[in-house]
Amino acid sequence: MAHPEKGYDVIIIGGGPAGLSAAIYAARDKLAALLIEKGMVGGQIVNTDIVENYPGFPDGISGFDLTQSMYRQAQRFGLEILNAEVTGLQDGQMKVVMTSAGDLFARAVIIAGGSERQKLGIPGEAEFTGKGVSYCATCDAAFFRDKTVAVVGGGNAALTEAIHLSKFASRIIIIHRRDQFRAMPVLQDKVKAIPRIEVLWDSAVEEIMGEALVSRIRVRHIPSGRVSVLDVAGVFVAIGLRPNTDYLKGFLALDTNGAIVTDAKLEASVSGIFAAGDIRSNSIRQVISAAGDGATAALSAGRYIEG
Repeated sequence: MAHPEKGYDVIIIGGGPAGLSAAIYAARDKLAALLIEKGMVGGQIVNTDIVENYPGFPDGISGFDLTQSMYRQAQRFGLEILNAEVTGLQDGQMKVVMTSAGDLFARAVIIAGGSERQKLGIPGEAEFTGKGVSYCATCDAAFFRDKTVAVVGGGNAALTEAIHLSKFASRIIIIHRRDQFRAMPVLQDKVKAIPRIEVLWDSAVEEIMGEALVSRIRVRHIPSGRVSVLDVAGVFVAIGLRPNTDYLKGFLALDTNGAIVTDAKLEASVSGIFAAGDIRSNSIRQVISAAGDGATAALSAGRYIEG
């Protein structure tokens, strides 16, 4: 294992499925590897109650249990982990990874920092975050037992949130700005089968209101312009993900959504830097593809190090 002042073979940024998979492959190949994660190891999938489409688990597995198993597997091969935030990268014979814990050095870098939930950007959202506005039903659903809540969005994340909330809330209103869902058919079928879930089509939330806590929202029906006020105790926002690449702007080539552009080896526009998982351009945002990306990036990084 390398010493921080001398550098590592590879530094992996992000501890979700992509980063953990990369760590397993790198550490098992006897590379001096460091994984940097600013929060909880596991990434976004930690908040998923049940993962039904990851091979090898016919009855499903929770996102937490799946990533904890990956974590233990990486540790078994001697992976070193640092809890810190990465603030920048510099190119050179040794890549410089700037972090809240100081500068670190590596021969190759794998960026697997994933994405974060997009915000609505409407009045009341920031003020009531943690006071009725949430981005994680798995984390907060129990606070809304026997209450009415709104879920904003129409993709996989929104419908998954609504399904989980149905275990607690008495009424769930999905508010979607289009006239049909973008989510997988299996999730749509589950939502249709739950009587306490209803849908407001072609509608957008314009303001979140309340006193100390959320108590109502203003909703506009887009085709007609008609505005109504709904009484809700909570608002769960699930309108998509934004790649965590702000610190990479001007350093790596990014697509129009801010995701990292890579080649078939998952190498970015700077030689020796690789990207894996949701953070790379054209990712399908699935756990299995993230894990596959991590393996590919680690093997590519190993070949780059060997020269």
